[in-house]
Amino acid sequence: MERLEIKYQDAVKALGTLKDILDVTFTEIVRDATIQRFEYTFEAIWKFLKEYLKQKEGVIVNSPKSCFREVLALGFLTEEETVQCLEMTDSRNDTSHTYKEAVAQSIYSKLKGYVSIMDRLVSKFENIL
Repeated sequence: MERLEIKYQDAVKALGTLKDILDVTFTEIVRDATIQRFEYTFEAIWKFLKEYLKQKEGVIVNSPKSCFREVLALGFLTEEETVQCLEMTDSRNDTSHTYKEAVAQSIYSKLKGYVSIMDRLVSKFENIL
């Protein structure tokens, strides 16, 4: 299996684990575990997209935000979805501050929306690899 496919499968698997935990009854431990799954899912997806851009489009990106902007330029995201992805990137960056209750709650409250956008984005690549 080639590198791009491996990264795609990693992203799909990570997203599946995040979707699964969103169905678990809320506790602080579940919240914290959900945020952890969001962190690694976000990383897996943006790194897949980075590899896709490099291999298939010849575009080198070095950050999640530049990656999402390039994916917009290629038509895989709408402007509204791109804004959501940029906000999601900010939330990912804030995860190092989840020891603050308000930050943890804020991130957790946004995760269903983030899962929705990540799911739509990943599914667009399902048949083109």
